[in-house]
Amino acid sequence: MEKAARMRKRGQINVVLKKQPEQDALLSHQSNVLEKPEHHAFKKIQRELDEFIGLKNIKDFMKEIYAWLYLNQRREEAGLKAGKQVLHMVFRGNPGTGKTTVARLIAKMFREMGVLEKGHLIEAERADLVGEYIGHTAQKTRELVQKAIGGILFVDEAYSLARGGEKDFGKEAIDTLVKSMEDQQHSFVLILAGYPKEMDRFLKLNPGLPSRFPMKVTFPNYTVNELLQMAKKMVKERDYQLDEKGEETLKNLLSHAKEEQEDNFSNGRFIRNLLERAIRAQAVRLLEEDNYGKTELMTLKSVDFKKAAFK
Repeated sequence: MEKAARMRKRGQINVVLKKQPEQDALLSHQSNVLEKPEHHAFKKIQRELDEFIGLKNIKDFMKEIYAWLYLNQRREEAGLKAGKQVLHMVFRGNPGTGKTTVARLIAKMFREMGVLEKGHLIEAERADLVGEYIGHTAQKTRELVQKAIGGILFVDEAYSLARGGEKDFGKEAIDTLVKSMEDQQHSFVLILAGYPKEMDRFLKLNPGLPSRFPMKVTFPNYTVNELLQMAKKMVKERDYQLDEKGEETLKNLLSHAKEEQEDNFSNGRFIRNLLERAIRAQAVRLLEEDNYGKTELMTLKSVDFKKAAFK
């Protein structure tokens, strides 16, 4: 009590939350509900998501979308109003944060729930949408939308469609996509993805765009500890291991790179590239040492990562 009083005098508040028995019972009930066979669509996706490190907000988002769709189905069964949902989305995040992977999982879940007929994913970028002459862009974009019917059209670096100004054919692609969203809004899902700041600017260029995407999802950069977990998982999958100094060097490199490149850090992609360079550096080192024991062949050392970092 005296300690608490001293903290209050210093303007500090120390709050300790303890779970009540009722809260434990509620959490247990919630988890048990989702084990029912009728929720197999969500459980299948959840198992795949659980394989990924981090992504807590994305996992929560997937559960929210599932609950929303499922409850609408139950409302229909009860004779209540349940209008068709507009499911077009914007994904904001740096490379390597899981945007394409999550889009594939959403497509699978929508197919399992009967929201999308096929549940396939069509990946596209500016070159797939923008043509070389007047009319060509609209044709290319319509053909791509047609291929995506029953699934998801995922346009990465979508802001590149607006880079050329008023006379650029990218604007024609945007206009054609907007029309397709209106004419076939329940036949396919459009996901526009890209760097956070660029996507924010892109959406502001066309006043009608933001309202057409009811779901905007942010994919944050991974923390250093999450990146290290990802790296160690990749190392293990490749039949390698880290010695103590190698792990310490790797963590320091990840921390430095994340701090230096915060706005365009490539997350998982950065780790894969760094790891591949470290493996090549290790190969040269062992060749020069004429050392091919099993432990040596498996172990990535600090010097390997240091060489990889400066290539």
